[in-house]
Amino acid sequence: MAKVGEIRAGELNAQEFIEEKTKEIASVVRDGLAINALSGGVDSSTVTMLAHKALGSQLKTYFINNGLMREDEPEAVISLFTQLGVEVKMINAQDKFFNALKGITDPEQKREAITQTFYKDVFGRLVQESGAKFLLQGTILTDIDETVAGIKRQHNVFEQLGIDPQEAFGYRIIEPLVQLRKDGVRKVAESLGLPQSVFRRMPFPGPALSARVIGEVTPEKIQTVRLATRIVEEELASSGAFQYMAILHRDRVTGVRQGKRDFGLQIEVRCWESIDARVAHPSRLSFDILDKLAQRMVTEVEGVVSVTYNIAPKPPSTMEVV
Repeated sequence: MAKVGEIRAGELNAQEFIEEKTKEIASVVRDGLAINALSGGVDSSTVTMLAHKALGSQLKTYFINNGLMREDEPEAVISLFTQLGVEVKMINAQDKFFNALKGITDPEQKREAITQTFYKDVFGRLVQESGAKFLLQGTILTDIDETVAGIKRQHNVFEQLGIDPQEAFGYRIIEPLVQLRKDGVRKVAESLGLPQSVFRRMPFPGPALSARVIGEVTPEKIQTVRLATRIVEEELASSGAFQYMAILHRDRVTGVRQGKRDFGLQIEVRCWESIDARVAHPSRLSFDILDKLAQRMVTEVEGVVSVTYNIAPKPPSTMEVV
């Protein structure tokens, strides 16, 4: 596949981009049917609105409840898009994803398990049932760069790796945002009329909270990191940072509770300053903020005895841990 030509945010005319991409989507789908998965992130939200504008009732939008999302996230996302005039159907696929992840500890194998479950199993069935021949998704240029460079496999990158989605999954993938990075997508999202809560929303990984569990992913571990995520997002909401997260480590560490040894859990907090996620630096949070994060973690998240803060930049670190 030819190299993707980048449109930098500073050179982007969002309205012209929207007009061009809606025409492209309509000309590719024609009188057919397309589907897309809405996660609520800025990329998937932008693609949903672009496709809705281009296709109207020819678009079927689904929210795949994989059991890996943040607290109350599925309901909040569906409610918002219903208000925006987009009908969204929720698909409960939690068991499929947890079964696919069972026993896997290698980061790339986890990402591949999620990719195969999402595209072949869950969406494969939806394609068969709906008769759709096209899947719209929010792949951006940074996803492609990181995958092709071997930094980490992004779940939504195929053709750039020599994988034909039509052959592998039975449908064609349309990616209207591949020329943009995150800052460009935000401009388009704002021009599409999406609320600030969406176009300024911090990035969230395709593998969702499974990207924040080191080692095997289980419902219990996801619940732990879900609670820790809520605390981090509440405490750092006003930080102005590009992204912040809680990570559950695999190894247990020694702690002390009520005068007795407690072999407990370790949560790592990360908070990043970045523009487009290619390079990033840890935010210089005050000790008072870090102290409050730690106190809430060890008292509100069952089993946590240790809280750490990442201070290594990207590179050599990455934004997500898995």
